[in-house]
Amino acid sequence: MSPRPKRVGRLIALEGIDGSGKSTLLRALARALRRRGASVGLRREPSDATLGSLAQRVSPSDAWTGAVYFTVDRYLARPSLERALRRFEVVLSDRSFYSTLAYQGSALPPAERRRLEALERAATRPPDRVILLDLPPREAVRRLGRRATARGPLERLRVLERVAASYRALARDPRWIVLDARRPVPELVRDAVARLSEPPARARRGRGRQRR
Repeated sequence: MSPRPKRVGRLIALEGIDGSGKSTLLRALARALRRRGASVGLRREPSDATLGSLAQRVSPSDAWTGAVYFTVDRYLARPSLERALRRFEVVLSDRSFYSTLAYQGSALPPAERRRLEALERAATRPPDRVILLDLPPREAVRRLGRRATARGPLERLRVLERVAASYRALARDPRWIVLDARRPVPELVRDAVARLSEPPARARRGRGRQRR
């Protein structure tokens, strides 16, 4: 008799434009899942600060090269991700390759964007579920303006409008859960936990209950 394969945890990615509150929700959702008895690991992209800095620096002028830097980062981090998925029941990730598709990919022609998506899927493990914190770009700019650090070129209104539109197109996938990022964090956590326990098609039906 062959040995039973070791159970692999679920990878859940949090996505959204800069300022949408991904890091805050990540920590709060992890606490909520742990209170329910789940073992939870946390990850943040990019894993390598140098590659991340290079990607951010070059992306405004060369979206393809910026995307490749992020892809290399995910490829190098894949063994660590797979170890985490063997260790934890749930791994929550602040961003995934969908972030690159939304930011750099939305600046590329359709053929190059499809090529980029194929490259991303070969380089890393796709998330099982994605939570999109949907925030109007003007509200994101207002939030970013309160930060101590200066806004980068990828945090300008015109860029965020393009990226937000790309995220909404990606979120047509039934594995995505879309939450209104303007809602209080406890409400977002409660909604996210409830929808993660539902099959993807059913979880998407909750999208219409959001305030707009």
